[in-house]
Amino acid sequence: MEPLVPGIGMPATRALALAGITTLDDLRDRDLDDLLRLHGVGPKAVRILREALAARD
Repeated sequence: MEPLVPGIGMPATRALALAGITTLDDLRDRDLDDLLRLHGVGPKAVRILREALAARD
């Protein structure tokens, strides 16, 4: 399994995949702070995802 974005780690990648999030587009309408409730997703992963979304826009 390849990470959603580089640097978030495999535990976060697996947790996001189980939640149906496999692409940045899947995150567009999500509250990223809610992702912290997923086991394996921490503040660093959420920060990296925010940065990736900001860079994409």
